[in-house]
Amino acid sequence: TITKPFIVYPDRTGTHKEIVHQETSGPMIKVVNHKAYVISSYVEHRLSSKTIRTVAIVFRSEQVQYYCLLCCNGINISAAARLDIHSDHFEFDYGTADITCQVPTTCTTPAYVAITSKTHEWGRSVWNIQSFQPVGNQQPRTENFAYAFTVCISVMYDYMNVLGLVQAMEMFKLLGVQKVAIYKTSCYPDTQKVLDYYVRQGFVDIIPWTVSSYIKVARGWKKSDSPGELEFFGQIVALNDCVYRYMYESQYVALQDLDELILPLKEDNWTRLIPQLEKIYQHHAGFEFENNVFPISLSSNKKPENTPGFWKQFKGENILPHVYRIPNDPNVFNNFKVIVNPRLVFKATVHGVLDSASGTVRVDPKIARMYHIKRYPSKNVRANSVIRDTRLWDYVDKLIPAVSEVLRQALNIQ
Repeated sequence: TITKPFIVYPDRTGTHKEIVHQETSGPMIKVVNHKAYVISSYVEHRLSSKTIRTVAIVFRSEQVQYYCLLCCNGINISAAARLDIHSDHFEFDYGTADITCQVPTTCTTPAYVAITSKTHEWGRSVWNIQSFQPVGNQQPRTENFAYAFTVCISVMYDYMNVLGLVQAMEMFKLLGVQKVAIYKTSCYPDTQKVLDYYVRQGFVDIIPWTVSSYIKVARGWKKSDSPGELEFFGQIVALNDCVYRYMYESQYVALQDLDELILPLKEDNWTRLIPQLEKIYQHHAGFEFENNVFPISLSSNKKPENTPGFWKQFKGENILPHVYRIPNDPNVFNNFKVIVNPRLVFKATVHGVLDSASGTVRVDPKIARMYHIKRYPSKNVRANSVIRDTRLWDYVDKLIPAVSEVLRQALNIQ
């Protein structure tokens, strides 16, 4: 009998010659003899009976009866598990899944769990299990959260936009964010220095994301255009893990990318915005903020006069000159990102949630919208139709000195 579970994270060495900081170990555990990988496990307090929910990646066509082997006070207890593959898999071979099992009444505190495909009684075949992992979210919470707002960023790969990273982090701070979780695969050296700076501050958590060491990941969402076995570096899996990881740590969680900023138009920050939205839209699991594209190819001849010249020496795109917005067509579907109450969310996806307790609601773009500064096909941009929108400049008096200070400290610039 195993009395003390051991935690083994597989170690793979990156081969990308240009990327110095390649994550080589992370929370992925392979289910022995099957095409399934466990990411993390959490106690699910919101169902009729106490349950363990494991966030996983599975080969969708593989039919398996999974079991949970629970370690409870030094005793191993097996329980049958249910597999639920999320509907947003974009026809790739692998998909995000929940593996859930009810906790037996004899197990008061399921401290560790291993996912396997058959029962294991008293150690006779327990060695087929690669590793146990700790079970998170042992204690639910409804108030007194460690953070008001957490931003989930997935996935960082081959990232070199140093200036854009610092600008995003400092904008998050101005908006009231207290924690940023970054699911990181790889980045360039200066990027790593900036990340290290924010980790030391306690502002950033890095979750090593090594999915590409095990599964051929796509770099896009259309299987016909982007070959691979799993959508876009496993972004959906990471988003789901982030919701559960910070469920009882953060009052709200934002699911977005680093080149996206959710800006209130009548308030200065999320701290004041969200209570207003809750008054307007009543009780919902989250709020949808409509995507607005600001093409990098369009920039203003005028920019904030106090923009430092030394910013030009850093890799990346300065977001401040890009104040021309492509108008959205109100008659078609426009993408969005969300800020959610994670305790009301069961399944997340790239744009919103798949399953929640009370749904999400689209926020009036006159109240708040998402500013997405990105590369955009020039052929789709008509200069005479774009809208000048300088809302971002309302933050420059605080943003510019903050960004400059971080660049100096993190990269040792005199």
